[in-house]
Amino acid sequence: MKNPPREKRVLIFDDEGLGLLGKQLIAVRKQKKYSQEKLALEAGLPLSQIGRIERAVVNPTVSTVFKIARALKVKPSELFDFELSPIKEKP
Repeated sequence: MKNPPREKRVLIFDDEGLGLLGKQLIAVRKQKKYSQEKLALEAGLPLSQIGRIERAVVNPTVSTVFKIARALKVKPSELFDFELSPIKEKP
C-alpha cells in the first residue's frame, strides 16, 4: 500500500507583520534604554539575531519572542502592540 503524496510545506513569511514587530521591538527596546547588545546579552541571543528581527529579515519563533520579552521585562503582548491590515479577500 502506497502512502498518499505529502503536501508541499509552505513557509509563511508575513512581510507586513514582521516589519511591524521589528519596529515595535525597536520602540520598546529604546524606551527601556537597551542597546541591541544589551538586549542580546540579557536574552541569551546572538546580537545579529536581534538586528535581523528588527529589520524583518527573519521570522522569529515564539520562544525567541518570549526570551526577548523576559529580557525587556515586558509582557509579550507589548511586542505585538500594533495593527495589521485585514486579509484581502480572494475574488
